[in-house]
Amino acid sequence: MKLTLRIWRQRGPRDNGGLVDYQVEISSDASFLEMLDVLNERLTGEGEEPVAFDHDCREGICGMCSLVIDGTPHGPEKATTTCQLHMRKFADGDTITVEPWRAKAFPVVKDLVVDRSAFDRIIQAGGYITAPTGAAPEAHSVPVPKPDADFAFQAAECIGCGACVAACPNGSAMLFTAAKITHLGLLPQGQPERYSRVADMLETHDELGFGGCTNTGECTLACPKEIPQDVIGRLNKDLLRAAKKGR
Repeated sequence: MKLTLRIWRQRGPRDNGGLVDYQVEISSDASFLEMLDVLNERLTGEGEEPVAFDHDCREGICGMCSLVIDGTPHGPEKATTTCQLHMRKFADGDTITVEPWRAKAFPVVKDLVVDRSAFDRIIQAGGYITAPTGAAPEAHSVPVPKPDADFAFQAAECIGCGACVAACPNGSAMLFTAAKITHLGLLPQGQPERYSRVADMLETHDELGFGGCTNTGECTLACPKEIPQDVIGRLNKDLLRAAKKGR
C-alpha cells in the first residue's frame, strides 16, 4: 500500500517545528512502528535525519509508543497501543498525520518524542509504601475481597503512556493519577499512606502544569488499557476523606 505521511518534525525543544510530507510504500501486515522503521532506513540511506520517536517493548506493555495519529492518541483502533496498530487499519492512498503528545506538562524533546518524566514525579510524590514489608508474603496470608482485588488489578493495568493527557482538552493527568491511587488504596499494604498519598500526588499533579479534570471522558476513550473513569471517583472520595483528616 502507498501512503502519504504528514509527520511533525522538530529539531529540539526551542524549535517551532512543522509537518513534513513523506511518501511510503509498505505491506498492510506491517505495524505502524515498522512502517516508521522503513521510512527511517530510507531517510538514513539518503543522508537525511531519521524521525525520532519513542518505542521499547513493542508488545503493548511499556507505554512508550506515544503518537497522535490523525488526531487520536495511539490511532484509530480502540484499546490498542501504537506499537500494536497495523497498517491494515488504513486504506491504500491514505494521508496519515503523525504528531507528538500535546500537553504543557509533556514538552517536545525532538520530533515525536516528548518528556513524560512528570509522571515519574507524580509517582515519587506518593506512589510507594513507606512501611517495611519484608519479603513477598504468601498470596493467601493477606485476605483481599475479590471485588477489591479485581478493581485494583484493573487500575494497575495503567502503563503510564500519557494518552489520557494527550486526549484531555485540559491536559489533565487525572486518569493516570487516579489509577495509581486506586490500585494502592484498595489493597491492605496501601492503607498506611492512603490519604497522604492522594493529597501529595494530586498536589504534585497540579504543580507540574497538568490541567484540572472536567469529566469529559476523553481520557478513558483514548486509554489503550481501558482504565475506567470510576478510578477518578475513587480519587475524589479519598481526597475528601484526606481533607477531613487534615491532609
